[in-house]
Amino acid sequence: MKKLMLPLVLLLLASGASAAIQMEPVDYKQGDTTLKGVLVYDDAAPGPRPGVLVVHEWWGLNDYARMRAKMLAEAGYVAFAVDMFGDGKTTDHPSEAGEWAAALAQNKGTAGARFKAAYELFRKDKRVDGSRIAAIGYCMGGSVVLTMATDGMDLKGVASFHGGFPGEPGKGPIKASLLICQGAADEFSTLEQARQFLGVLNSAGADYEFVVYSGAKHSFTNPGADGRGIPQLAYNANADHRSWATLLDFLGEVLK
Repeated sequence: MKKLMLPLVLLLLASGASAAIQMEPVDYKQGDTTLKGVLVYDDAAPGPRPGVLVVHEWWGLNDYARMRAKMLAEAGYVAFAVDMFGDGKTTDHPSEAGEWAAALAQNKGTAGARFKAAYELFRKDKRVDGSRIAAIGYCMGGSVVLTMATDGMDLKGVASFHGGFPGEPGKGPIKASLLICQGAADEFSTLEQARQFLGVLNSAGADYEFVVYSGAKHSFTNPGADGRGIPQLAYNANADHRSWATLLDFLGEVLK
């Protein structure tokens, strides 16, 4: 019996070794701009696996976006937190964040090119099943992923959380399924704007799910929203938890 115990213990230790979530900085280019993303994956999971691009809020690729990418890796996906501003720059100042986001919004070609640069790099990664890729975005990032979907990018699904809405129809056809999670009390991305965008989706025959959370303001998924000094922003724990559960169901369906 003692002779059998040691190999058994070693086997159990090996099989029960805890998985480690890896967060690898990745530099890539769009034109002359250096972008600094973060690839996040479970190094114990078999690959290749479905992938999810994560597009940050107007604050830049900060710890919040990294946290969401890590949560996706813990759920079994490979995640790539993309850099939309270049050089991985971030800010805590609303005026600066607004300037950066406005500059990107005014040049949609640049925004699209930066997203596509991340997408092309990501889908070729050995850990990623390039035929099963989705994208999620928060605030400004939500607008980016919705725009990519309406422009007809080859994504299985996109999910927007308290995101802005594209102001004009995309180039289509829309290939991705869409999940749109909005706060009923959002003063920046209003329900009236949402209704107009849903009209675009209906005309395009898109497959979408639209979820509204009562009492939720803009940035309802971000626990740091209340510390920004902006009364229109507020964290809402119920909306955060429910929308994340909805996202996991959505990804499980579109990336199955």
